[in-house]
Amino acid sequence: METLMGLCIGVGLASACGFRVFVPLLALSLAAKAGLVSTGESLAWIGSWPAVIALATGTVLEVGAYFVPWVDHALDTVSGPAAVVAGTLAAASQLGDVHSVSPFLQWGTALVAGGGAAGATKLASVATRGTSTVTTGGTLNPVISAVESAISAVLSFLAIAVPVCVGLLVLAIIVFVVRRRLRARKVRLALG
Repeated sequence: METLMGLCIGVGLASACGFRVFVPLLALSLAAKAGLVSTGESLAWIGSWPAVIALATGTVLEVGAYFVPWVDHALDTVSGPAAVVAGTLAAASQLGDVHSVSPFLQWGTALVAGGGAAGATKLASVATRGTSTVTTGGTLNPVISAVESAISAVLSFLAIAVPVCVGLLVLAIIVFVVRRRLRARKVRLALG
């Protein structure tokens, strides 16, 4: 049960990393500092004051940069791979405290589940911003940035407060997206 809870927290935080890289890591750091979540020994640094300060600084800079026109697109280029790394780290931090999990399994699961969730969320975020830029000339991008920042913060909080619900939500979204993609592919194959 502990492994399932850790996986739900980790994947929930990883999904939030796709919207903002630093917000979920800051939430994880604050939760670890407050004793609300535990991390493996090798990742205990996440709950340290230097980590809290560094992640808070990164959060402020990242959230602020997304409100600067055209910087948001440049940031999306860099934050794509960073989101996968952050999602992997968030997931690994929650799987490392379970003694029955080997490091290979911990990091493999973290990369596939956490990195995959963060990457999928980041792709959706980039597509939304691209559509906004094309259809509105970028005038709605600051609104989208604010919504993405809020989603990242709320999802991070919920991943820590009610991890099983967030885990089920993420699973439901993945199933929905996969089914939708398969249906679209089937239609394309039928048409052509």
